Amino acid sequence: MNPQLSVMTQIRGGLFTRADARACGYPDPDIDSLLDTGGWRRIRPGTYAPHRTFAVVTDEMLYLRRIHRVLRYGDPGLTASHQSAAALHALPLWGLDLSEVHVTARDGPGGSRGEVHRNVRDPIGPGVQVWNGLRLVSPARAVAEVAALVPVTSETSSANSPLAPAVVLAEAALYAGLTTSTLLKRAVNQLVDGIEQAQRVVALAGAESASVAESRLRLILAEAGLPAPSASPPPLIEGELVSCSLWFPDERTVVEFEPRRPFWCEEFDDYLEEVAERVFGAPRRGEPADPEPVEHCWISWSDLDDAALVVDRVRTTFARASRRTGVRAFDPDRRRRKRPGTQPSRRRRESSYPADHDLPG
Repeated sequence: MNPQLSVMTQIRGGLFTRADARACGYPDPDIDSLLDTGGWRRIRPGTYAPHRTFAVVTDEMLYLRRIHRVLRYGDPGLTASHQSAAALHALPLWGLDLSEVHVTARDGPGGSRGEVHRNVRDPIGPGVQVWNGLRLVSPARAVAEVAALVPVTSETSSANSPLAPAVVLAEAALYAGLTTSTLLKRAVNQLVDGIEQAQRVVALAGAESASVAESRLRLILAEAGLPAPSASPPPLIEGELVSCSLWFPDERTVVEFEPRRPFWCEEFDDYLEEVAERVFGAPRRGEPADPEPVEHCWISWSDLDDAALVVDRVRTTFARASRRTGVRAFDPDRRRRKRPGTQPSRRRRESSYPADHDLPG
């Protein structure tokens, strides 16, 4: 089930209609095939449910249902925006304020009324789409609007970075292929307020993260000034597969973490094929017979709430790996200490002598 249909299933409490499936990209032959093979169950004519799927009521589900109710039965011409549009695009809502439905209108009163926050903008601006009868802004514009405001909840109060929810949202949109860095920058430049803050979020976001946990971890390490992890996977130690990890080859360190809240991506992931080639394929020319020692560092989901703890644990692992390998990273800013018993250079000795006119007599 693609994420758009998953959104409609949550809105309708675990069910969806044939019209919903068509609007989400499923042609009639595919719908009939899924019903015949048991992938979907027929609840009643024209209404279906995913097979063996339990409708767990979550805050995100309740939020989606409120968005649908406001857009369907609220004032005409309302457009879902900010985190409400991000929810309809099936983007993660971690750390975002779900107490209000955000809409944008061309006229009328602005501000919060009940559970709806009305943003007034005339003209409404570019990037408005219509999906399944619902008006919503594009993924790039939704990310830019959230980045400009960054509404946070108590879930991110100890995460040390108020930009973390917006960075997670931007990286999820990039990973899913819903937008690009160019489109994000363009959407930020079309904002009315908060452009500088949104530009910082876009600058911090990358397309490498595959989950909320990884996005938070990368942001913590980047803000602490630690080295950027390698784009290639870590080396295999005794045939073990380390799937959710960051590899720092210069520091000989693998940082493992819990893959909490993975991002959705439609493209097939061939990572397992690459790993199989490395494990069972012929050894590459020039590879050492014995792998160099590698240190491991484990970061849990709860650890990410304490950025100082994460940074200290990673730096400690870097130092431990340095002691094992004997390789130390060169710091050009480090002040050199004078060795005992050494004499200053000839140039320094000559410069320390007084000039002729300063000598007495």
